[in-house]
Amino acid sequence: MLIPDWRLVLRKAWSVRLGIAAAFLSGLEVILPFFSDSVPPRIFALLSFVTVCGAVWARLVAQRSMHENDPR
Repeated sequence: MLIPDWRLVLRKAWSVRLGIAAAFLSGLEVILPFFSDSVPPRIFALLSFVTVCGAVWARLVAQRSMHENDPR
């Protein structure tokens, strides 16, 4: 079951944005070695790790854009 405001969360939550970026970096980590040896090994794994840590942090921090119309 989805949360009631899932569309708002999908559009504005930094945790979602960073999660998508981490997924993109993970994909690059798998694909890029087939095309180029110029990228240092494990760079995308490191960037993905940092992005996931940022997503976890963003999930815990209150985000103003998520509560613009909240009467609280």
